[in-house]
Amino acid sequence: MSTIKSILVTGSSGTIGTALCEILLKDGYEVIGVDKRKNKWSEVVNNLTIVSDLRDFEQTNSLPTVDLVVHLAANARVYQLVKNPILAKENLNILFNVLEYCRRHRIKRFIFASSREVYGNLDSLSKKEEAVHIFLCESPYAASKLGGEAFIYAYHKCYDINFVILRFSNVYGKYDESDRVVPFFIRLTKASKDLIIYGREKMLDFTYIDDAVEGITKCIRKFDSVANNVFNIATGKGTLLTEVAHLIQKYMNRYNNKILIKENRTGEILKFVADISKAKKLLNYTPKTDIADGIKKSIQWYTQISFV
Repeated sequence: MSTIKSILVTGSSGTIGTALCEILLKDGYEVIGVDKRKNKWSEVVNNLTIVSDLRDFEQTNSLPTVDLVVHLAANARVYQLVKNPILAKENLNILFNVLEYCRRHRIKRFIFASSREVYGNLDSLSKKEEAVHIFLCESPYAASKLGGEAFIYAYHKCYDINFVILRFSNVYGKYDESDRVVPFFIRLTKASKDLIIYGREKMLDFTYIDDAVEGITKCIRKFDSVANNVFNIATGKGTLLTEVAHLIQKYMNRYNNKILIKENRTGEILKFVADISKAKKLLNYTPKTDIADGIKKSIQWYTQISFV
């Protein structure tokens, strides 16, 4: 039986962080959120959130001791980090501060949100966890995640901090009003503005928020038996961005905008589908929401908050 009772979630005001904290509270855990901003989506999560700048070691080190840390906080927009790579350095600095907080507070369980970006543009479409190599690094964001994984291995070997690394892929759904592709395309479609896709054959593995959170919660429940593993958390299915755009037009019943194709942008992955067989086997992880249902649910939620 797990001895995990208290959990600290960094990035708790973000998309995954908000949804995760809500589920953890329902499951009876003591939850502490940490974010640089208040939570605008959930009053309950906001009330347990410590507003703190994790780039500052003194602020990070003053956080309370818990049984497990889920580290989600990061600058996560790939092309933004191509344009401003200092944000990638911030990712590594934040992770270092959080790992040092764990070391000094003797916290021995750590879950890290990595990314499918670490796989780069491999020739094979479906990516297994062992397919990562430094020469595949396409962007400063990918470098911050690859470097982050290396830091975690080092802290495990030197300081006995056990870990689970989760490589997420294109998480979408509620609590996201960023310029990620799904909310961005929904916003543009509402405004009858053209949708630009960078790469005619761009195909990615889109993961609905509930499935992403389930991947984390399964790791928490099984942490001691699956510790020191890396898992892909996705659907195992690829969807062309052109299909995503058509689905959004269809379910919003708006066709007044064009879908334009441009060249793939520097630093971005062209095709990715996750191999999730390891997560299925060891975590009993089974994604439940396909892209069509996920787009429908996303549009419904954005409509409720008057985003569209």
